[in-house]
Order: sequence, then C-alpha cells, then structure tokens
Amino acid sequence: MSRRKPYTKVVKSNQQRASHVVGMGDVAFKGFQCLNAECQEFILIRKDETLEAFEITCPKCRYVMKSGEESKFFDYDLMDLRIGKAINSGAFTVLHDDYIAEAQEYKYCLYCNSLKPLIFFDVHRRRRGTGRQGECNLCKTIYNSIKNQTRLTDQHREAAQKRRLYMDLSGGSKIDSKTVYERFNNRCFKCDEDLSGAVNRRSLDHTLSVYYLWPLSTDTANLLCALHNGEKAERWPSEYYSPAERKRLSVITGIDYDLLSGPPTYNPEALKLLAQAEFVDKLLIKFSAYMPELIKLRNRLLRETGIDFFQTSTSISKQWIERADAEYKKNQKNLS
Repeated sequence: MSRRKPYTKVVKSNQQRASHVVGMGDVAFKGFQCLNAECQEFILIRKDETLEAFEITCPKCRYVMKSGEESKFFDYDLMDLRIGKAINSGAFTVLHDDYIAEAQEYKYCLYCNSLKPLIFFDVHRRRRGTGRQGECNLCKTIYNSIKNQTRLTDQHREAAQKRRLYMDLSGGSKIDSKTVYERFNNRCFKCDEDLSGAVNRRSLDHTLSVYYLWPLSTDTANLLCALHNGEKAERWPSEYYSPAERKRLSVITGIDYDLLSGPPTYNPEALKLLAQAEFVDKLLIKFSAYMPELIKLRNRLLRETGIDFFQTSTSISKQWIERADAEYKKNQKNLS
C-alpha cells in the first residue's frame, strides 16, 4: 500500500542552530570520566577518533589514556585460605581500549541543540555515522504533535504543570531512571518484553497511582512497556495485577502487599500536607496560573475524602471558593 500523501507541512523560521551543532547531526561522541582516580572530569570525544589507535589527554589533569595501555588501581594477592599463602599476585588494571569501547555514546539533537545519549534518538538506518534520527525523541514528539495538530505547546505546558502539582503534593522527587531500569533488568514487569534500548517503548509507572497522590520514586517506580503502561493508567495495583504479580511487585518495590492488594487509598502523607496552611498557601501561589486544575483537585478530594484544602488556606479569595463550590454542586447534581 502506498503511503498517504501528507496534507500538512511545518514551515520553520527563526530556527536556533548553535554553531557547534552545525554539521554534527550524524557525528557520534564517546562520553566517559577521566581514569585518573583523583580527577572527576567528564570527557567527550568523537567516536571516529577512537576507532583505531588513540591518545586522549584529560583537559583538566592532563592524564593520558592511550590505546594499548592500561591504568592500575591496586595490587593484589590471591590467598589460598587452606594453606595461608598467596597462590597468585598481580595488579588490577583497566585496559584503555576496553574502557573507551564500553563508554556511552552521545549525539547532538538538531532541534534543541543538546548533546544526549544515543539511545534518546530513534533508529534511522539511512543516516550515516550514527544510524539515528537528527532530532531526539522529545523534540520529535513535540514536532509531530504540531504537524498532526494533536497537541499544542500550551497543552504540553499545562500537562507539565499538572505533573509538578501532583509531585509537590505527593512529596515526589527526581528519580534515578537508570537504577529503576536495572532493577527490572530492562524488562516490562507485566509481559517481560526486553526494553533495552527501546526508549520510546518503555515507561516508568507509578506503582501506586498519582491520582491518589502517591509519589513516583526511585524505590517504588515500576517499569512497563508503553502498551501496558497505557493499560494500567491510573488503575490501582489490585485492579490490574494478579495476586502473584502483586507479591513479586511488593518484593521489588518495598511496597506493602496489603496496600497493593487492597482498595485504592489516598496517600496519608499528602493529606497531612493539605491540612497545613503554610503548605497550602505556597501551593496555591505556585500554581495560581492553573486554578481550574486546583479547583478540580479540591472538589475531588472534598467528594472522596471530605478534605477541603481551600478552607485550610489563609489567603485564598472568597471568589475562588464560591466558584469551586458552584462547580462542586453542579458535578454532584450530575452524579445523582
């Protein structure tokens, strides 16, 4: 079947293209830390400069990493405990060739001008050099949403603010994605699909739904493929996973099995925060540009928990409370 003729075209103007990115769309870089134990310098070098003989000098400490050579980190004796003698001695060394070969690869995104890991770019076999697309997955998603008119920038911004709102409420913090991926062996917890390198097909899931104000943390996050992440959405673990899966999930995440297997439950720590006037006032000020979202959250919590954090506030306008009350009554009427 022939491809459908495109009916839209994005005409770009005033594009910002940094001078150091020009011509770099298909150039891969190796990124690694200097092997000098006393140096913390992170070094980037073009991959094509490391394919044969190389000599890399750290720009900070001048330590040299050269093909065919190695760095020593300690001497050792292999002791036979039965006779109390060393049966082998030597030095623990790292070959420079092996160290550079296993280093993470990076490339520049031609849209946001950022240097990112190669795995953040979709495969494009026709592109020489890296075999990856010129734009990173994030920029590609934004570009396609513009082209297909599926999601506008304002909607992205609102969604991002909504995530920040729930993160503030739940007590969430920046998570170490790499640690989560390693804990699940880069496999979907639900179907065991190998997600190694499939950045656009894997998702970190709130094991306990953010809808109920639970945080996404390095310890409690779950790894799912895009399909099963979409299926689970805001469902509670007891509504989606089997008892056997919940037992395994409890072991991996440290979340109590009874909590995973019971009914949906609001995060008690988040509810405590909403009883503190100082916290609520700061929250309202921070997200004042998104008051409709705050009103929705207030009305949902009032309906499902009886908590009214607008009443906790010492500064919110009477008009906002009246508007929220009017919407609450309207929704209650529709539900009845």
